[in-house]
Amino acid sequence: MDISHYIFPRIMPHIDSWFHIYGKNILYWRGPEAELIVTEPKLLKEIMSVRDISMGKQDVAPVLNKILGDGLVFSQGDKWARQRKIATHAFSVERLKNIVPVVVASVGMTLKQWKDAGTKEIEVYEAFRMMTSEVISKTVFGSSYEEGKKIFQKLGALNLLAAKSLSKTRLPGFGMIYKDKDDAEIDKLLAGIQDIITKMIRNREKMLIRGDEDNSTTDYLGILLKARDHTDGNYKITIYDIIDECKTFYIAGHGTVSLLLSWVTFLLGIHTEWQEKARKEVQEVFGDQNPSSEGIARLKKMSMIINETLRLYPPTIATTRKVRKETRVGNLVLPPNLNIQIPSLALHQDPRIWGEDAHLFKPERFSEGVVNVVNNNPGAFLPFGHGPRNCVGSNFAINEAKITLSMILQRYRFTLSPNYVHAPVQLVTLRPKFGIQIVFQAL
Repeated sequence: MDISHYIFPRIMPHIDSWFHIYGKNILYWRGPEAELIVTEPKLLKEIMSVRDISMGKQDVAPVLNKILGDGLVFSQGDKWARQRKIATHAFSVERLKNIVPVVVASVGMTLKQWKDAGTKEIEVYEAFRMMTSEVISKTVFGSSYEEGKKIFQKLGALNLLAAKSLSKTRLPGFGMIYKDKDDAEIDKLLAGIQDIITKMIRNREKMLIRGDEDNSTTDYLGILLKARDHTDGNYKITIYDIIDECKTFYIAGHGTVSLLLSWVTFLLGIHTEWQEKARKEVQEVFGDQNPSSEGIARLKKMSMIINETLRLYPPTIATTRKVRKETRVGNLVLPPNLNIQIPSLALHQDPRIWGEDAHLFKPERFSEGVVNVVNNNPGAFLPFGHGPRNCVGSNFAINEAKITLSMILQRYRFTLSPNYVHAPVQLVTLRPKFGIQIVFQAL
């Protein structure tokens, strides 16, 4: 498509079409299951205030259940509460400060590779995927990218197969009887990932027994292993839970950040006036020094740029929930087992909410912060979901993005390459189909 940020009709053409025919709230059927799409602000506000709905995670496709298992994204009840508590501790403010040197080191290594290569044009989507996979490897497993490389490669192949599988329509139960070539490959990849993570867990357990605690309890795997020894309520962590949690954070941790960085770089490569504003701010806060945890919070213009990027190109284009018991909302009675979809991409680009310039890149919308923007419309901005089940790693993702962008802006000016082809596509997440080519010029 032409370089336009109004991508909703391209990414969700069916919903865009239905809006014109049926209005902003739509009921449709996926085989035997009813799904309500909600974008009308007043109704959305009421639905989002009902805790039973905000906690009711929708049943997911079997392929996604296979990939993420019963990790934090899909678990329910006491198990979810226990997992959320552990994850919240893992991404506490204090622990995020300790992660800053890890991110700085990984970004520094990536930028050194760019410099040594001597090339001006770089395909940043793949470069950021490599870099963020190393960061998440270190923060989850305490290992380098090279040690986690097999997991990363298998997850990349798995993601493409999952996207392909989600587009298939099958008779209920048919997948249990007959597996096609893709199903068999998915099972093979998952078995390989499970074996690698299991070996990591066993090695870590041996370290704990020996008393070798260098990183053995400070990364996410260490926190999970430590939590396994303590029962909380009716739920006790098993090795399978640890494997599912590691997969969840490995996938979400590098996938979300690499996409955010790619789309931010794309937008700043076009809107160079905002690139200069961000560079000036970075120089005022950090000078020529590496980013610090204290300075990250002072990057106000960069926060505006990141929020506007998440509005136009959110990694996840919809939030889904399930009604567990009959609930009255407005003039509607929502029956049990009704699926609810909140298409965040539609809301993020809705002129009724953002004005007639909703499709334009204007970071100044967020000059007073996110709360001010969504004060009267809590569904207006949902890059990380909403309610109790919102993304627990959102601060981690934004901090990593700020550090990376700061270090790039300290060293380079950049513009979008004429070789870039604008083709956003939904493959589980919202990504650039042909990558993002950026031309860098050293300062």
